[in-house]
Amino acid sequence: MITIKNSKEIELMREACKVVALVYEELEKVIKPGMSTYEIDVIAEEKMRSLGAIPAEKGYDVGIPGIPPYPASVCVSINDEVIHGVPSKDKIIKEGDIVSIDTVALKNGYNGDAARTFIVGKGTKEAQKLIEVTKQAFFEGLKYAKVGNRVGDISHAIGEFVWSKGYDVVREYQGHGIGKDMHEDPGIPNYGKAGRGARLQEGMTICIEPMVMEGDPYIVELEDGWTIVTEDGSNAAHYENTVLITKNGPEILTMTREEKKREGVK
Repeated sequence: MITIKNSKEIELMREACKVVALVYEELEKVIKPGMSTYEIDVIAEEKMRSLGAIPAEKGYDVGIPGIPPYPASVCVSINDEVIHGVPSKDKIIKEGDIVSIDTVALKNGYNGDAARTFIVGKGTKEAQKLIEVTKQAFFEGLKYAKVGNRVGDISHAIGEFVWSKGYDVVREYQGHGIGKDMHEDPGIPNYGKAGRGARLQEGMTICIEPMVMEGDPYIVELEDGWTIVTEDGSNAAHYENTVLITKNGPEILTMTREEKKREGVK
């Protein structure tokens, strides 16, 4: 069921989303070669808790036998890891690595969710292009996040843009609604037909999150039950924001002022 947030709920969503933005502001300053992904996890959790939030991903249970609850505070995925990489003391970030981090903060009963992909140190032109295409795919979808449009309009815009650049999108995972629950209706695929799906309404809060791969659109789940990698070993990137649907257009809730300025977002 799609939930429409009232003004009080929207303010609570803003608070949770601000926490997520500040986590990325912190991580962008400290991430460097030689760090373990476990260190990133610790820094993110400490930042969330210092701001009165808790890491919603920690202990998240999909309810499938054999898959343990998620053991960390954030997902940290490197290079061919598309999403849900589990932080570890043994997983060390190297110069030029592509590092995607997915963060969900729960504050006052509401969730904020966003993902960012960083090049650590000096990366290749190919890595930079992958990250830029993934980010721009989000903004291509965002153009259609307006009252009266349909979910399929967002999905179509993302997929067509990514394919036009010679990349591909994950089929099995998608964006989603968000609020009291981390994942709510509607699901928002990164490809599809325009004019299909749920109609967007004022007061909806959704996560638009392109997951883009350099190579073939096939994925493999690792034995930990969480980490998703590209089947062909190609690199991947992930970019996500929580977005509020308003009568005046979409509002991104998970960006700091500095990030909005850098990305040219009002």
